[in-house]
Amino acid sequence: MARRRGAGAAAMIADLLLTDASILTMAPAGSGVDPRAVVVAILGDRIVHVGADDAGLTARRTVSLAGRCVVPGFHDAHQHMAWFGASLDEIDLSTPPMRNLDDVATAIAAAAASTPADGWIVGNGYDENKIGGHPDRDLMERVAPGRRVLLTHTSGHMSVVSSAVLAELGLADRGRDVPGGTVVVDGAGRPTGLLQEQAQNLLSPLRRPLPVDDIAHAVGRASDVYVRQGITSVVEAGVGGGWIGRSPVEVLAYQRARDAGRLAVRVELMVASDVLHTLGGSGVDDLGNGIDLGLRTGFGDDWLRLGPVKVFSDGSLIGHTAAMCSDFSDSPGVRGYLQDDAEALADTIVAAHRSGWRVATHAIGDAAIDLVLDAYERCVRDHPRTGWGGRVGNMAPRHRIEHFGVARPDQVERAAQLGVVPVPQGRFIGEIGDGMRRALGSQRADWAYRFASLLTAGIVVPGSSDRPVVDGRPMLGIHDLVNRRTASGEVLGAGEVVTPHEALRAYTYGSAYASYQEDRKGWIGPGTLADLAVLSDDPTAVDPVALADIEVQATVVAGQVVWDAGIGVRHD
Repeated sequence: MARRRGAGAAAMIADLLLTDASILTMAPAGSGVDPRAVVVAILGDRIVHVGADDAGLTARRTVSLAGRCVVPGFHDAHQHMAWFGASLDEIDLSTPPMRNLDDVATAIAAAAASTPADGWIVGNGYDENKIGGHPDRDLMERVAPGRRVLLTHTSGHMSVVSSAVLAELGLADRGRDVPGGTVVVDGAGRPTGLLQEQAQNLLSPLRRPLPVDDIAHAVGRASDVYVRQGITSVVEAGVGGGWIGRSPVEVLAYQRARDAGRLAVRVELMVASDVLHTLGGSGVDDLGNGIDLGLRTGFGDDWLRLGPVKVFSDGSLIGHTAAMCSDFSDSPGVRGYLQDDAEALADTIVAAHRSGWRVATHAIGDAAIDLVLDAYERCVRDHPRTGWGGRVGNMAPRHRIEHFGVARPDQVERAAQLGVVPVPQGRFIGEIGDGMRRALGSQRADWAYRFASLLTAGIVVPGSSDRPVVDGRPMLGIHDLVNRRTASGEVLGAGEVVTPHEALRAYTYGSAYASYQEDRKGWIGPGTLADLAVLSDDPTAVDPVALADIEVQATVVAGQVVWDAGIGVRHD
């Protein structure tokens, strides 16, 4: 844990002293820090004091917050920074503004008019459940004849392309088999343009790799948005390869953004399992699988570091490609599918663990979750490891299950017993919860994106968004964890409702724990990183319905004020 303030702290001159605040420290039990405070002092990039008074400290700058609430900076444990940043320059196909397929057609036509004839027309974020179906090649040909068009589904797990693109892929008249994916065809066997899961990799020769500077630009665009929303740390959920990666040298883009002063938040990078390969070295090293130079989980610093290996086991719930144990309620005979042979997936997970990586496996359907839990049990049974998270000793690896979308009660208990960290997204309830309810039916809807049951099982749960799949504002995510109302107003999983304090803890301490960084972030105490968000109201004191209306008025990262909405924390 972080060190407590010593007796000589009163003689210290802090850089910044924030007073008259309502501070929710989110400090863990045993830290010696009270849950609430009034004053916090920062020296360099660290907190040096938090308490009911200034303890005699002086500071180069003192700012009264006039009762505003201060919390640890928000930490989004699963999002896609470069994807989101790039989407800001693409056609916004989310609902709103899109209400139907005609709206999508109009947007494509408008983009075609302003895009060079040899350029790509790219849109992002459509949801067939909200607009009446998937766009198809014929719609695109009608409004943008002969043009290259690519529209990405809100889940990211499928895309629709135009006839011109299908022709380049050799798919103009007939489909082809793709392991772990589907080239969707109509009744006559003609591709519709819809590419699901691993079939999206067919686009790689046309679209990848992206230029490093373009990725760095997207990262910078996202960073600008994040700090305005109180986000100080994120986990990038897949770089370097597969359909999720944008370049085999993607880490370089984050380094360039940092070098250029465009990266204002701390980033942990998941490495796509596709890029792991057998490592060379001495015959006695037995290095297993990894990336060049032998780098693995934990390499880097508090600004930019390598996190777990990212493995995809299945697909999307609302897209009906998640691997389920029984049929989707609204699609009889459809149970989704795994993205590789079950044994091969398990071997990939175990090999990464054995080679020193933490593992984060995407698993939404309950059949996929069973497979991943079995693999994690093999990991700890057959290859016990120590020293995880940069610490020495017998530490559990804290392997993760990204989404943990449809989890039976027995799977919740098993995850707890294995020390697995589920990473659900509360915001999914508000934006795509109605589609999830239709897909699952009333009997299984209560299993979707659980939270309260995970806490009851003793699991420390992180907060995350999967942005840009949904709106990633943390206060929206906190709102949905507490209220669990879908867009239609229905409650999805009434037994999974949590308190505002529990939701706030997820987005702070919980996400730090999921990254093995709870010793220095996720709470406010002497020695922790000086990452803070100043809010207009106390999330634990307002009407839960009003949580989404709380504004972020200032953000501090490493002791520097990176966003100030005009309340006077920043000193220019």
